[in-house]
Amino acid sequence: MSQPLSNAVRMERLDASSSDFAASIAKLRKKLSPDGSVVSPRGRELTLKVFGEPLTPGQVVQRICTDVKEQGTAAVVRYAQQLDNPASTAENLRVPLERMQEAHASASSSFLQAIRRIRSNIETFQRGILHQNVSIQPQPGVRLEQRYTPLRRVGICVPGGAAAYPSTVLMTAVPAQCAGVKEIAIVAPPTPLGAFNPDMLAVCYELGIREVYAVGGAQAVASLAFGIPEIPAVDKIVGPGNLFVALAKRFVYGHVDIDSIAGPSEVVVLVDHTTHPSFAASDVLAQAEHSPGASIVVGWDPQMLDRVEQSVNEQVGGLERADLTIASLNEFAALILCRDEDQACEVTNEIAPEHLQIAIDNPRRLLPKITNSGATFLGPYSPVALGDYAAGPSHVLPTGGTARWASGLSSNHFLRSSSVIEYDRDSLRDIAGEVAILADKEGLTAHKHSVLDRDR
Repeated sequence: MSQPLSNAVRMERLDASSSDFAASIAKLRKKLSPDGSVVSPRGRELTLKVFGEPLTPGQVVQRICTDVKEQGTAAVVRYAQQLDNPASTAENLRVPLERMQEAHASASSSFLQAIRRIRSNIETFQRGILHQNVSIQPQPGVRLEQRYTPLRRVGICVPGGAAAYPSTVLMTAVPAQCAGVKEIAIVAPPTPLGAFNPDMLAVCYELGIREVYAVGGAQAVASLAFGIPEIPAVDKIVGPGNLFVALAKRFVYGHVDIDSIAGPSEVVVLVDHTTHPSFAASDVLAQAEHSPGASIVVGWDPQMLDRVEQSVNEQVGGLERADLTIASLNEFAALILCRDEDQACEVTNEIAPEHLQIAIDNPRRLLPKITNSGATFLGPYSPVALGDYAAGPSHVLPTGGTARWASGLSSNHFLRSSSVIEYDRDSLRDIAGEVAILADKEGLTAHKHSVLDRDR
């Protein structure tokens, strides 16, 4: 049994009724947004080493993406060597199919069985919510349609710096496959936890993905967006990454589509007097171990807030990434005391968290009051890790307060919608007068005549 680390974690205390509460939340959000500057010490060291000056993350990304756009493969390989793996070459950017086959053949049967069950869960959900073509006939002679067609080719960013993430392949590639995307290219850093990770490669092979490229960071995003001979360009880039990946996706947006400009992981846990404090603490720790990750507990029972913090300290010492988790909690965690449950819901909607765990008695009763969250988990037996790994909705979710208007990745994000309009002569004649009136108001006489001339 792990030993408590006495006072190792001191979560920031905030009172939702205080005059400076809004400013405190804004400060926390800014730290973890793509506009912030949360970069690992190694990232700062590499920036100075590669560029010879302490550039901001935004400046680094602009330089890398511009170089890749203008210089192609040479820039991609240069940055791969300098930032990730000195052995990177143009010839070994693509992971050989044989290496993927070997990883799959070497994977344990229990791992592959888990992957197949999770894949089935994801497919069931993603196919269930998939947009269907719609055709309506509002009146005789008029037919209107909304068609959905899958994107031709997408790129998926899979992290591989501090940990391996085969789950990201599942949570991004399977929704794309459910939408009907035929070409999927995976990019991951040329590291043992990235493109060379056997578990990640085994998952790719199991899903039928044959394109995996050993390149990460902003150079990977730029390669997918602009295309190089070794990596054909895609139509959309999805998947999580560090600050440099997020900023690179922002840089290339418009040239290609992206899922979001995501920041570090975050959770809000709503608690009351019925909450099991160790359960709530485990969700707090699960986000903090991403390091950085924001873990916020919101409640109206001050004693429960104390008990959750105590349980965090009791559990954190037994974690493999305890030091990183403690540092993340002390920097980005908070306990927020509210007046009542209504104010707690208001605070939650203002934070608009990536993950929301409603850890109270009869949690569904609060659901109508929650408008802003990327994914919501109800009750003591729905930990956030279910969404990360197995439930079915994608774990690629809006962060940094963007859940006010953004949605989590789904199969529908890999579809392009288009409309079809078909009128017969009588129907055109029926609406021609209204078209002519609006066209005259806008001075677009050719528009008017294109309608009226057909009615002669």
